[in-house]
Amino acid sequence: MRTSTPAGTTAALEPVRNRLLRDARADAEAVLAAAAADAAGVLENAENRAAEILAEARGQGTSDAAAARRAIRARSRRAARTQELAARRECWEELRRQVVRGVEELRGTEAYPRVREQLATCVRRLVGPGARITEAPGGGVIGEAPGRRIDCSLASFAHRALDRIGTEMEELWAP
Repeated sequence: MRTSTPAGTTAALEPVRNRLLRDARADAEAVLAAAAADAAGVLENAENRAAEILAEARGQGTSDAAAARRAIRARSRRAARTQELAARRECWEELRRQVVRGVEELRGTEAYPRVREQLATCVRRLVGPGARITEAPGGGVIGEAPGRRIDCSLASFAHRALDRIGTEMEELWAP
C-alpha cells in the first residue's frame, strides 16, 4: 500500500529532482570522460608497444636476413671452390693422361730401342748385375732383385716429372 504525497510536494521537490538529475548527468559524463581518457591511454600504450614490437621484429628480420645472406654466400663460395678444385683436378688428370700418352708414344720411334737399353743399363747399375729386367706396360723397364725394385717405366718417368712441377702448376690457375 502506498501513501500519497501531500499536495504541492511534487512541485516543491521539482528543483531537488532537477538538481539530482543534473548531478547524475554530470557524474555520468565525468565517468564517461574518464573512461574515454583511460581507453585513449590504453590504446596509445598498445599502439606504442605494437610499434616497438614491429621495430624489434624488423630489426630481428634484418639481422636474420643478414645472417642468412652470409650463410648463403659462404655455401656459395664453398660450392664454387669445390667446383673449381674439381675442374682443376680434372685438368690435372687430363694433363697426366696426355703426358703419359705422349711419352709412351716414344715406343713407336726409332730411338726407343736405344732408350730402352739405356734404361736397362741404369737399372743394372742401381739394382745390381743380377737384376731381372722386364718390359714395363706402356714402355720402359722394371728391374727387380731380392729386396729391391726400381720402376723405370715411361709412365713412371712422366708421373715423377709432373709431380716435381707440382707447385708450379698453381701458375696455370692464376688469373
